[in-house]
Amino acid sequence: MSSVIETVQDVVTPIVSDLHVELVDIEFVKEGKSWYLRVYIDKPGGIDIEECALVSEKVSEQLDAMDPDPIPQAYFLEVSSPGAERPLKKEADYQRAIGDYIHISLYQPVAGAKIYEGTLKSVSADELTLDIKIKTRHKEMTFDRKKIAQARLAIEF
Repeated sequence: MSSVIETVQDVVTPIVSDLHVELVDIEFVKEGKSWYLRVYIDKPGGIDIEECALVSEKVSEQLDAMDPDPIPQAYFLEVSSPGAERPLKKEADYQRAIGDYIHISLYQPVAGAKIYEGTLKSVSADELTLDIKIKTRHKEMTFDRKKIAQARLAIEF
């Protein structure tokens, strides 16, 4: 499955670069009986439906022209924005999110919890620091990046 993602990434990267949009993520997943190839794109100010359609058309043309077919099973191609709760995967994603409210999931509990939300204060190669609100108080917590299973932007309520 990772070879499918790598192949698709090789196809998508020049397309999004030419269109001045960012490739955020690629997923190839089976849901029920169907396979889905999902390509998430973004740019400052957001992505509109026409840009998604254009990327979808170009990616579909490129994949259909490849011989042998990199994805032999039937699948649905979906191109969309990652949404308001965009995942943080690349170093640039973390740097851009400094000052934003984020959600992290940990592999193992820290201080009794595996999920934290707070404002991203700083990030380095090894750790990140969140300002977490606990009732009416703020507390800064630092997390080892190797222990973070998933990070994404979050909506603060």
